[in-house]
Amino acid sequence: MRLVRKLYDWVLSWAETPYGGAALFLLAVAESSVFPVPPDVLLIALCLSRPTRAWRFALLASTGSVCGGMIGYAIGWGLWHLVDDYFFAYVPGFSKELFARVQELFSRHNFGVVFTAGFTPIPYKVITIGAGLFEINFLVFTLASVVSRSLRFYLVAWLLKRYGPGVRSFIERYFNWLSLLFVALLIGGFVLLKYVA
Repeated sequence: MRLVRKLYDWVLSWAETPYGGAALFLLAVAESSVFPVPPDVLLIALCLSRPTRAWRFALLASTGSVCGGMIGYAIGWGLWHLVDDYFFAYVPGFSKELFARVQELFSRHNFGVVFTAGFTPIPYKVITIGAGLFEINFLVFTLASVVSRSLRFYLVAWLLKRYGPGVRSFIERYFNWLSLLFVALLIGGFVLLKYVA
């Protein structure tokens, strides 16, 4: 929990620099394809420190996430046979069993799978790479990504813009519990992806 708290404080420090927006965009790109930390943490920090720019930050997170999703799609489509061992060994959320389940889901629900992963704690990077690997229609993939990621990040920005100061004190007061809840939701996303049929 101490490490998580340090990460939270580090993320908040980005919100106080002129590079916060760029960092948010890059984090969103990386999270959609390879990086395990979601951009929501930095989005929250930036919206709380500069609520007048909340919509801009939501746009940066959405755009970066969709671009990162396209990178994930490209990895699955053209590079997977070169990097699959690395992902299965070192990137959290990747397993051969999970990919078999993702393939099964994609065989029936292309748009729905991408949309659900883009909006919920289900690991989006697994879906972006899987979409390329299983050759899901790129336009369907992109549309589902744009809609789901934009809804997610604009919803967060709206809540923080509207209730910002209260939300910030709530986060500060209940940080440990919120961290546990986030982890539980993330694990729940993995479980849901594994067992949904």
